[in-house]
Parts: sequence; C-alpha cells; structure tokens
Amino acid sequence: MDQRIADIRINYSLRSLSENEVAADPIEQFGQWWQEARQSELLEVNAMTLATASADGVPSARIVLLKGFSPKGFVFFTNYESFKGKQLAENPKACLVFFWKELERQVRITGLVQKVSEEESEEYFHSRPAGSRLGAAVSPQSNVISSREWLEEKYAAAEKEVSKSAKNIERPEHWGGYLVRPVVMEFWQGRPSRLHDRLEYTLKENGEWDLHRLAP
Repeated sequence: MDQRIADIRINYSLRSLSENEVAADPIEQFGQWWQEARQSELLEVNAMTLATASADGVPSARIVLLKGFSPKGFVFFTNYESFKGKQLAENPKACLVFFWKELERQVRITGLVQKVSEEESEEYFHSRPAGSRLGAAVSPQSNVISSREWLEEKYAAAEKEVSKSAKNIERPEHWGGYLVRPVVMEFWQGRPSRLHDRLEYTLKENGEWDLHRLAP
C-alpha cells in the first residue's frame, strides 16, 4: 500500500545555522550558501520559485532560473509580455524561493522589481544558444496558441530565415531581464523535530540590515 501523504516526512539533521556564523549582509550570506550549493553539484542549482501578484492581489508562482546576483539584487530573464511580466508591470514586487533539498536549506527573498538595462538584456540574450534565442523570439509566452504544430511551424520558419547566421537572431523588444532588489531575506536550515533554524534579514531605511531569529 502506498504511504499516506500525511505520513511523508524527513527529520532534517545535516547542519545548523547560528546568528554568530552568518554574514552581516544577506547577499554576502547568499553568496556563501550559493558556493556550497554549486560545489555540491546540485541539479539546476539556480532554479527558484518566482511569486508575483496582480494589482488586486491575485498570486501566481512558477519556476525560473537565476542568471546573476550582485549587491544590487537577483536577476532573471523572461518575456515582458508573459503573464508574470504583466503582473510585474501592475505590481512590481516579487518573492523568490530557493529550495536546496540535498542541503536541507531554503532561501526566501522578498523585494522590489525593476527591469535591467537594455545593454544587460542584450548581452545575456546573445550569450544564449541560438535555439534558445530563436525560441524566445517566436514564442508568444503565456498566450493561448492553436497547437504544438503551430509553434513548431513558426519555429521552423524562423529557423530557415536565420539559417545563414545565428547572429541574425535579434532580441525582441519585449524580452529582457528583471532585477529583484531585496528588502527581506530569510535563510532556513532544516533541523530535527522541525525546530528549524530561521534567520531573517530586513532592510532598514539607512540601507543597513537587521537580523532576527524566527520561530520555526
């Protein structure tokens, strides 16, 4: 008999997380965890949940890929005319969540969203494989389409048009990057008996960060 869903659980016990061992800046702390996650060779280590909401508060979430981070924040790329792009235009706030289950860790990032520069979008777009660039150019992301065949025919037609040189694949104006500038970041480390470690950074008006421990 299959195990009941309610009985599925893991007792986390790999590591702990203390206020005395974390960096004063949460993005620096993220960088430390990021390096550990990379060194652990996790599959799709840069996969993260992106949660957005419309102007009237209707939420939506999906998995996207982190493509860079710096002291300014966290960057991902998408079609600005997609569903998430429309929600971000209405309500430029978002939440990112990383779950690195092999390390029994989560990171939650809540912040304000803005588009990256045209130059940054251009640079990243042209660093992608030709097939990915072409797919981004031909797909009306989040819109209803008639069939898979329609999409493949549109891709094949575009592929034929640019077959002489991949350099002919131009970045659509409606495609580019977003920067999530964090105002709250939480680092979660699984612990036994669900007494998990949760450390939350909140941004103050002077640009410094407060650090608090949250009850699990």
